Amino acid sequence: MTDPADLPADAPEDSAHASSSHVIPLASRIPNPQPPRVIAIANQKGGVGKTTTAINLGTALAAIGEHVLLVDLDPQGNASTGLGIDRRSRRYSTYDLLMGEATLRDVVLPTAVPRLSIAPSTLDLSGVELEVSQDRDRAFRLRTALAPLRASPRVGDVTYVLIDCPPSLNLLTVNAMAAADAILVPLQCEFFALEGLSQLLQTVDSVKSTLNPDLMIHGIVLTMHDARNNLSNQVVADVRQHSNQKVYDTIIPRNVRVSEAPSYGKPVLVYDLKCVGSEAYLRLATEIIQREKELIARPSQPNDTIDSNQQHGAA
Repeated sequence: MTDPADLPADAPEDSAHASSSHVIPLASRIPNPQPPRVIAIANQKGGVGKTTTAINLGTALAAIGEHVLLVDLDPQGNASTGLGIDRRSRRYSTYDLLMGEATLRDVVLPTAVPRLSIAPSTLDLSGVELEVSQDRDRAFRLRTALAPLRASPRVGDVTYVLIDCPPSLNLLTVNAMAAADAILVPLQCEFFALEGLSQLLQTVDSVKSTLNPDLMIHGIVLTMHDARNNLSNQVVADVRQHSNQKVYDTIIPRNVRVSEAPSYGKPVLVYDLKCVGSEAYLRLATEIIQREKELIARPSQPNDTIDSNQQHGAA
């Protein structure tokens, strides 16, 4: 596997994905020999900002000193494209990883962002569910593939693994939940935002009871917020009322620069570091690290999951 710690401090000047005018300042980090934290970014509703959050949160974590591996588990491969990974360079993908035809070392590619690497996706991934549907280990393929990261933690290795899930509650999403320590839920600040959230939470409860007893909801991040829109503000108020402990303080605003960045194969922090979207993702990364410290400092509590019945009532 390409070690993110071995990536150059700055992308080459002739790189197609970076320029000297867009340099992300890197913070120093006290090395942590612990296994990486695995966070699945999931919501079965499409268009809520899962991939955008995966790309930019990963970049923000790398910018403040973490070593991040992004696992693209969506057959559309938008996270891979959004980080400038050309389809022709994806010799191996997460399909090969789940099928046992390639190791994590084979699959992972460096990106133009220092300390951020990716396990890219291809359309082949859409066939995994059919191919392994009869296998007893079908829900644990990703956990098995990521096992080397947990088995041999070393100073300088990956500290965070972010999994970009597909917009459905299929076997790929179940694999992500079975492999994850926690779930991060992007929630769009629009009408019907809570629709389907109860189903996702019920799936989390099911995975927790049958496949991964340590799984928890890390938090809900509100995305595409328009402060000028009364409906957006009402959604924020409703979500905070019913799930306050799990909602991050940081809200990701609707921002043109965030929307433009993927078409250039860049995270928004590289495309325009000073825009409000970049600033929001940097705050979110800082908040997630702070929440991680709080979680490590205390044992798992009953309220580490959200009551799906209560949430269903809210929806």
